[in-house]
Amino acid sequence: MSEEVTVVFTAKSVERILREGGTSSWRLDRNHARQCAFVVCTRNAYADWVEGTEAHHSAFLVGKVRDVVPCAATPENDESEKNRYLIQFSEFARVNVADVWKGDRNPVRYVPVEELGIDLSSLEWEAMPELENTSEPAVQVASLKKASGVQPLTMAEAKNGLALTFNVAPEAVEITIRG
Repeated sequence: MSEEVTVVFTAKSVERILREGGTSSWRLDRNHARQCAFVVCTRNAYADWVEGTEAHHSAFLVGKVRDVVPCAATPENDESEKNRYLIQFSEFARVNVADVWKGDRNPVRYVPVEELGIDLSSLEWEAMPELENTSEPAVQVASLKKASGVQPLTMAEAKNGLALTFNVAPEAVEITIRG
C-alpha cells in the first residue's frame, strides 16, 4: 500500500509558510491530515494576492508534518476560524515539480505520493526556522498605543476601570483575551 500525503493549493510564498511554521488556514479533516507524514504545497499563481513566483499547479515545497492545529482567520480569508487548520512542519524541502495540482475544486486533497512524481527519499531536508516572537497583533497594539496615547493595563486596573464604567463590583468583571 502506498503512502498517502496531503496536497494543498496555495498562493502563499515559501517565506511566509516558513514564518508561520507550516501551511495554514485550511478547512480539512484534521484526523486525516494528521495521518499523513508529509504535505506538498502546490502553487496557485492566479489568486489575487499571490505571493510566490512558482509556475501555476507546480509543487514547490514539501513539509514533514509535525502536527495539525487549529488556526485563526487570515486577512485574505476572513471567514471564521472554525475548522481551519495549520499543518505544522518539523522539516521542509524545496522542490520544483510541474503540474502536480490537477485542478481539483477543493484546495486540499489526499493522494498516494506516487501519483505526484516526487521521490521523498531523495529530498534535501532542512530544519524549520525558529518562529518569531513578534506577531501582527503585537505590532497593531504598539501602533495603537503610539497613535492614541493608550497605555498598557494590569488585569486589576482593567477590571477596576470596567467595574466603575458599568457600576458593578470588580469581582463581577471577567476578561477573556484571545490571541
